[in-house]
Amino acid sequence: MHTIAIDIREASKFQRTGKGQWTFGFLSELIKRDVQLHLISDCEVPSCFHTSNARLHFLPSGILWHLKASRLIKKINPDFYISPTSYIVPSLLGKRIKSVVVIHDLIAFRKEPHDKRAKFIEKLLLKYSASRSFKIVTVSNSTKSDLIQKYPNIDSNKITTIYSGPAKNNPEPNVSDNKTILCAGTLCPRKNQTRLIKAYNQLSSELKDRFKLILIGGSGWNYKDTIDLIKNSEGVEWKGHVGDSEYESYLNSCHILALPSLYEGFGLQVLDALQKGIPILISDRGSLKEVAGDAAIYIDPEDISSISKGLEELLINESLRSELREKGSVQAKKFSWKKTVDLFLEIIN
Repeated sequence: MHTIAIDIREASKFQRTGKGQWTFGFLSELIKRDVQLHLISDCEVPSCFHTSNARLHFLPSGILWHLKASRLIKKINPDFYISPTSYIVPSLLGKRIKSVVVIHDLIAFRKEPHDKRAKFIEKLLLKYSASRSFKIVTVSNSTKSDLIQKYPNIDSNKITTIYSGPAKNNPEPNVSDNKTILCAGTLCPRKNQTRLIKAYNQLSSELKDRFKLILIGGSGWNYKDTIDLIKNSEGVEWKGHVGDSEYESYLNSCHILALPSLYEGFGLQVLDALQKGIPILISDRGSLKEVAGDAAIYIDPEDISSISKGLEELLINESLRSELREKGSVQAKKFSWKKTVDLFLEIIN
């Protein structure tokens, strides 16, 4: 039986970002396996992680959290340490502890605005942490390719793509309300909500009267212009962060999902939509083609006209939506948390 320590701070938060959702899904499956876990957090841990094979460790949040965590891990001396959201602790541990670093994306090295603190830390430590790690796992082949291209000297043999899984294993299928265009994602320039809103504004009055654009997701960074545009766009509404049950409710009833993101390491909400048979419109960038296959309409995310034409086609073409619904449910079956954890356990074994 392996002893594994893992940083679950992001998975423990009420408002989980994509990395937190990935960690939550991954751990929810890993905890079922024959492993002894040490879960390290800085806040209350979800009740589902209180199991007989998991020991909980709480360290107060703050600037010294990473230093205290690295000392704790050295004391535990696990077979492996998994770092799903941070490069700081693996950099402090050295090679004595076998670290498995999870790399979701390389957004810090792209031109789109990003959280300045996170961008600085990732640029400073990603290469160092990855080089000293025992294994590197990525959530898509797109991210793996980006990593190898950025750092060709990192041993590619220790990089493995283990993907992601959906929010639920057997969710309710989508039943369209025939009125909602849903966009799920943190409000920030990378998610490209501003161009999506402008594309929606270009739709005919008839379509805008029939369909509303609903944005869900917490506030990120550089989003003031997007908020101003929402306020001045009839038929557009931002709901802010929503909990798991409300997110599920929106997916159950929306007509289509639109995510014209400039770059995604995976795109968990796309997989959730595919699984429910929701017709989706997404960008032809990053990992999204890898996730959706032929079960989506693809647009140029930097071309507002392309987004608008894609929206129009998806909204008025019933046979296309029906085709995408069937393809989506098939495509979604290629991904599961069971497959992800199976791949993970293979590489550490």
